[in-house]
Amino acid sequence: MADKDKENKERQAKAKAEGLAKKAKKKAAEAASTQDTGAEEVSAVPAPAPRLIAAYRERVVPALQQKFGYKNTMAVPRLEKVVISMGLGKAVTAGEKGKMETAEKELAVIAGQRPVRCKAKKSVANFKVREGQETGLKVTLRGARMYEFMDRLISLAIPRVKDFRGLNPNGFDKNGNYNFGFTEQTVFPEVDSANITFQQGMNITLVTTAESPDEGRELLRQFGLPFRDPTEKNK
Repeated sequence: MADKDKENKERQAKAKAEGLAKKAKKKAAEAASTQDTGAEEVSAVPAPAPRLIAAYRERVVPALQQKFGYKNTMAVPRLEKVVISMGLGKAVTAGEKGKMETAEKELAVIAGQRPVRCKAKKSVANFKVREGQETGLKVTLRGARMYEFMDRLISLAIPRVKDFRGLNPNGFDKNGNYNFGFTEQTVFPEVDSANITFQQGMNITLVTTAESPDEGRELLRQFGLPFRDPTEKNK
C-alpha cells in the first residue's frame, strides 16, 4: 500500500508540473501575440497628410475661385501628376552602362519611387541608337507622394539652384501643363554630392487639370513656385 501511495503522489506531482508548464507556455504565447498586435497597430497608423494638400484646400481653392469665378469647387484646377525624366542616350551609346544604374538609384532617392527605363521606339543611325535600346529614365508621381515631392521641390531644391532668377513663366502648353528642368541632380538634398561621379540633368513636368496657361500659372503660383517677372527682361 505504501508503494502505491508513493506512485500516486509521484503521478500527481508530475501531472501538476506538466499543467504549470502548459500554463506558462500559454501565457508566453498570449504575451507574444499581444506584442505583435501592438506592433501591427503602431505600423498601421497612417502617415500625416502632406501639408500642400491642406494648403490647396484652405488657400489655393478660394484664391482661384475669387480670381477666375469658379462656382463649383470641383471645377478649380488641381495637380494631377508629376513626371520626372532623365535622358541618358549619350552615355548609353558611348558604352557607359554604369551611368544608367547610378542615375536610376539617384532618381529613386529623389522621387521616393523606383523609375522606369525608357526604350527607343526606332533606330536612328546618326545618334547610334538602336530600336529597343534603353536611353532614359522616367518616374510618375501621384497622390500624397506627388504633393510631398512638390513640397521638397519648392522649399528645398529650387532655393539651392545657383544664380536663380525665377522660373520661366512661358513654359506652359495650351492645356496648362508646365515643363522645366534642372541641369544637375545635386539641387536635391537627398543626393549626396560627395559621391556624385557625373552631373545629370532632368526634366520635370507638372500635369494639371487647368484648361489654359493662365489658370495653370496661377495654380502653381499659389502653391509657391517662384516665377520670373515677365517684364523684368524688358526692363
